[in-house]
Amino acid sequence: MEMKNYLISVAAVAMLASCGGSKSTISEADKIEYTVEQFADLQILRYDVPGFEKLSLKQKELVYYLTQAALQGRDILFDQNGKYNLTIRKTLEAIYVNYKGDKSDKNFKNMEVYLKRVWFSNGIHHHYGSEKFSPEFSEDFLKKEMLSLEPDKLPLAIGQTAEDLYAMLRPIIFDPNVMSKRVNQSDGEDLILTSACNYYEGVTQTEAEEFYAKMKDPKDEYPVAYGLNSRLVKNNGVITEKVWKLGGLYHEAIEKIIFWLDKAKSVAENEEQSAVISKLIEFYQSGDLKTFDEYAILWVKDLKSRIDFVNGFTETYGDPLGMKASWESLVNFKDLEATRRTELISNNAQWFEDHSPVNQEYKKKEVKGVTAKVITAAILAGDLYPSTAIGINLPNSNWIRNHHGSKSVTIGNITDAYNKAAHGNGFNEEFVFSNLEKELIDKYGDMTGNLHTDLHECLGHGSGKLLPGVDPDALKAYGSTIEEARADLFGLYYMADKKLVELGLLPDEEAYKAEYYTYLMNGLMTQLVRIVPGKDIEESHMRNRQLIARWVFDKGASNKVVELVNKSGKTYVVINDYTKLRDLFGALLKEIQRIKSTGDFEAARVLVENYAVKVDPVLHNEVLKRYKALNLAPYKGFVNPEYLPVYDKEGKIKDVQVSYNEGYTEQMLRYSRDYSTLPAINE
Repeated sequence: MEMKNYLISVAAVAMLASCGGSKSTISEADKIEYTVEQFADLQILRYDVPGFEKLSLKQKELVYYLTQAALQGRDILFDQNGKYNLTIRKTLEAIYVNYKGDKSDKNFKNMEVYLKRVWFSNGIHHHYGSEKFSPEFSEDFLKKEMLSLEPDKLPLAIGQTAEDLYAMLRPIIFDPNVMSKRVNQSDGEDLILTSACNYYEGVTQTEAEEFYAKMKDPKDEYPVAYGLNSRLVKNNGVITEKVWKLGGLYHEAIEKIIFWLDKAKSVAENEEQSAVISKLIEFYQSGDLKTFDEYAILWVKDLKSRIDFVNGFTETYGDPLGMKASWESLVNFKDLEATRRTELISNNAQWFEDHSPVNQEYKKKEVKGVTAKVITAAILAGDLYPSTAIGINLPNSNWIRNHHGSKSVTIGNITDAYNKAAHGNGFNEEFVFSNLEKELIDKYGDMTGNLHTDLHECLGHGSGKLLPGVDPDALKAYGSTIEEARADLFGLYYMADKKLVELGLLPDEEAYKAEYYTYLMNGLMTQLVRIVPGKDIEESHMRNRQLIARWVFDKGASNKVVELVNKSGKTYVVINDYTKLRDLFGALLKEIQRIKSTGDFEAARVLVENYAVKVDPVLHNEVLKRYKALNLAPYKGFVNPEYLPVYDKEGKIKDVQVSYNEGYTEQMLRYSRDYSTLPAINE
């Protein structure tokens, strides 16, 4: 499970750091310009890779091969996010690159912004809110530019003309009622038929649920994640899976991923890592989910390697049913110094499990294999690019977690880039209630934000257990929200525990208040900037945070534990009783663990629908106005460094250098040129 970057948006503003001019060498990383550009509701940042130059040549070569494997999967995510995404991207890129007109023309400028948004979201729907973009260039402009191009510049199917292509794309781009939402989570609707994601073709929600229900054996102690790596389709009344594998769907991309993984295997750090890569290749070749579980177990057990990676079909947030996984990749290496903090947490995992406020029957008697580290990201790809998580806990299989453990990571250099780019943006001054809270955030905010991420990933997702016979997918569309709330609450509850001070993770018993305040301010107010007026909250992490914040606000109302107060015409969050707030976090954690452990779908539905979905329109409008005045982009993402191998006379790699010179548009066009693996419409 991933802890997305928006969770540090408040903590980041407390970090006072400066940055200077752009350089391309790792030795001068402190001079990197972290902010690249800003458009629409997006800010593009840059991250550096400190410590890369200290890796051995073999390790550098391994990183290089793994980054190439990561980039080869880019088109997969575009196709998963929507059937026509690749066609639209390639069409707009062709217009952009070959445009001969006035580039100051309003239609061209608006098309450029639209294309940049498509790149960022890996498709035509917002990466976070899931709603379709509204183009601000005209239909006539698009048609004229498409027809002006030579046919070989356009992604035409056999026998298709430019006019045909335009006729196909026009409603998809311009009609707000066509494929309007990538992932629909609205209660009472057919979530498959109303979602534009490309995981299902011709099937209803009921048909999909019945198809996979027949596969499951409630007595199976080691169940695979049915449907994880396939598209479910119905042809002539027959429902079948098109599996993503070599020789199957996404063959062209997977073939190239395997090529680079095989080269990475040749320079693996040790036998354990070589076995991990071999098993992943075997999974890509067969598509067998039992092989995927075998790979996940080997990956969890590889604790010796400094270099690590994620590559494959991983998270299920993009599927309205929470079953099918989007493709992603992250290449990284351990930050040895910073990992001391996370190792201290993981070494005490059993203590935290034993002292959790949840019922004893839902706790693990023996916590196994919990490992945690702080990593330095070397490349972001797929569903982790350009917008990325700041923390990850994998694998997602409950039985593997129980029997073999999990790995938790906090991505240190990404968090650092957020912090440095956020210097002096005025957010705290606008939204934090008083100097008391500002001082808490200034003093502790960065520390507690990182620690909450660690607790969320390392302990939260790894805590608790399902009762025997409970289907891991029992909570259906509500599963992701409940799981993220469970992990967040575990972290929040323990933030205020004296144990963290005893372990030296916090300096005193006041520090936790910085995280409590920023979390409640975000969940009750400031995250609303990411919602389109009149819309409900759809994204699982946003639902999770509002669920927690609104629930404790409601349950503590009689004692005024948390209040929304008006000062000079503006609304602010005020926490009057931090001790009682912690008790409320514990009570909600207890209930959510019960829901998770027992598979109580109806209780999950009621909790999410009552607290996590609806938006206060008056407060929403106020937050939007105040945020707009700051000229801040509510969403952030990254350009990647570029890895440049240096060869000797025999053609062997003698060094790998890192460049930070590439701009956002440059990088996206290069990726589309060098890593375009799939046909425009991938049937």
